[in-house]
Amino acid sequence: MDLTHQFFLSELPLLFKRNIIDLDVALIHVSVPDKHGYCSLGVSIEATLAAIENATTVIAQVNTFMPRTHGAGIIHVSEIDLFVESNEELPAHTISEPSVIESKIGNFVADLIEDRSTLQMGIGSIPNVVLTRLSNHKDLGLHTEMFSDGVIDLILKDVINGNYKGINRGRALTTFLMGSKRLYDYVDDNPFIEMRASNYTNDVSIIRQNPKMVAINSAIEVDVTGQVCADSIGAHMYSGVGGQMDFIRGASLSEGGKAIIALPSITKSGISRIVPTLKPGAGVVTTRSHIHYIVTEYGVANLYGKTIKQRVKELVGIAHPDHREEIDKAYFKMTTS
Repeated sequence: MDLTHQFFLSELPLLFKRNIIDLDVALIHVSVPDKHGYCSLGVSIEATLAAIENATTVIAQVNTFMPRTHGAGIIHVSEIDLFVESNEELPAHTISEPSVIESKIGNFVADLIEDRSTLQMGIGSIPNVVLTRLSNHKDLGLHTEMFSDGVIDLILKDVINGNYKGINRGRALTTFLMGSKRLYDYVDDNPFIEMRASNYTNDVSIIRQNPKMVAINSAIEVDVTGQVCADSIGAHMYSGVGGQMDFIRGASLSEGGKAIIALPSITKSGISRIVPTLKPGAGVVTTRSHIHYIVTEYGVANLYGKTIKQRVKELVGIAHPDHREEIDKAYFKMTTS
């Protein structure tokens, strides 16, 4: 049975609202109700509000460890049919020390970020490296689908303050959080952190309102014309498309925005991730027309406004040196045979 749904994260709430996915029961995770009877959805909203509105039965796990976050994720106990008390600490995600390769990539990406930019980035070593390199920047904003511990120190240092965002100014906007207990404690009752559903945070028309919007995402492989595969290894599905296309498109349309894909040049087994053509069956998550920059440990390829020939040269130039000649020859043979 195939349970792999294909959709943008921005459209996930619509699947419930339009009954494309029927919901009998919604099992949600909430904070303890306050004195007025309101619970918080805490660290994750995404499509939960749409699920609550469209499910026949709503069951809530009430957890004293769930932080009370601000924004749209506040619901009254009258919207919940059944309660289950289960007090357990939230799953913690700790980021490992970055490798030499990840550090080089992070440095290149950080160099692309200007003061007063608004950031979208995911979790992992490369985004974390980028954040550690931004302590001398000024007046950054945050409009992302998720963030982790790396933003906390930048907020405390007033590097991230949201003062020049085009929308939700003065707030850090996200739809879910994942990190350590420090992160969960930090967001608890913190009005600077604003939680919204994914059909808001990932709405291209909203994202693009932030000037200098910078979207930083990753990929499984990229072909030499700039096509990005981020959800499959050939025909084998690895993950969903998530919000990559939402933010890449939003950043592309933003005034002064930058759409960035960052990835190591090779896999752990030495296979090139810059390829002449995507593997058979691989899906194109982000098209060649949307990408501005591809970044590996060997540098930055600026594809914006470039011809196919220029793109091939740029991307071969940031591939692993052991594979450059092979990639170039394979693409030339493929296009001239």
